[in-house]
Amino acid sequence: MARLLHNLLLLLVRLALHVRLCAYWSLVCAYCALCAAVALLKLCWSAILRPTATFQWTLRETPPACLHDTSLGTHCYVRIKESGLRFHYVAAGERGKPLMLFLHGFPEFWFSWRYQLREFKSEFRVVAIDMRGYGESDLPLGVESYRPDHLVTDIKDIVEHLGYHRCFLVGHDWGGIVAWLFAINYPEMVTKLIVLNCPHPSVYADYAVRHPSQMLKCSHFFFFQLPRLPELMLSINDFKALKALFTSRSTGMARKGRWLTAEELEAYLYALSQPGALTGALNYYRNVFSSLPLRQQHVRSPVLLLWGERDAFLEQEMAEACRLYIRNHFRLNVISGASHWLQQDQPQIVNTLMWTFLKEGEGRKGHRN
Repeated sequence: MARLLHNLLLLLVRLALHVRLCAYWSLVCAYCALCAAVALLKLCWSAILRPTATFQWTLRETPPACLHDTSLGTHCYVRIKESGLRFHYVAAGERGKPLMLFLHGFPEFWFSWRYQLREFKSEFRVVAIDMRGYGESDLPLGVESYRPDHLVTDIKDIVEHLGYHRCFLVGHDWGGIVAWLFAINYPEMVTKLIVLNCPHPSVYADYAVRHPSQMLKCSHFFFFQLPRLPELMLSINDFKALKALFTSRSTGMARKGRWLTAEELEAYLYALSQPGALTGALNYYRNVFSSLPLRQQHVRSPVLLLWGERDAFLEQEMAEACRLYIRNHFRLNVISGASHWLQQDQPQIVNTLMWTFLKEGEGRKGHRN
């Protein structure tokens, strides 16, 4: 009798888990469909208003001069034997100094760290990479090539190919997600972790489920699950949506900081207009739900979390909750007036806060082989 009750209880638990899983994916699919319907309505309306311009976009063939500014560093390439991929990066500072590795977000590339490359090259070997699918790094075709475990392994392989066993890791947005996961999986390789406008993945997943306001702010996560349509919506009207992402009043930079110059904006459009570039960038999002649910994972490195006060994509309450997942020193700084792109629109404040954190404790000893 007891065994029968045990089996019955086990069956009910499994059934409940299956129902919960089905409900979860039904919600995801429904939200994707809703986002698609809204996007199609916008596309139809745009085509009615501007029928000749809607589907036009320009492939930028010549890189702007700012991408070859020698004060930012030297353009280099490394091919990883394990994955076979070639990665592009820009490096500055003396070889042999502690490595500071920068990971960019969506829809950016190494250039988003230009202010930090100049600032920290005096005491570090600074390296800003183009992550897989971005910029001049290789662009794998399959969606599965952008799973989080592949992205994390990329960073490990790059650090080792640069001749280091440890690094100071800095990540923003999607680069922040990869930085969190790298610090969780390879704690011995992270001296200090600096993350900009990206909460711990477990905090993000939990908060988004519990707070509809954050679900609305991350609706692009659902829209980007669709094939081809997101690429179309981002590229029509000569990348109007991407331009607005960086410059509009709601999501753009510089209410109190720095605007992107016309040349800097062209640098982003040059990188994102290349064949396959948008698909590579969007494939990061297309693997988000495959990694859920997340285990509660803790970070053992000292952590600095910098947060832009007027981030249009994230609720500020998530920042403080990250403290629960840190098993070391944790510093949180909310930067007044800063946008989601805070290392670019508030570079002086960001750099000062980074220096303060880096100089705390024994963190700046060499970590070469």
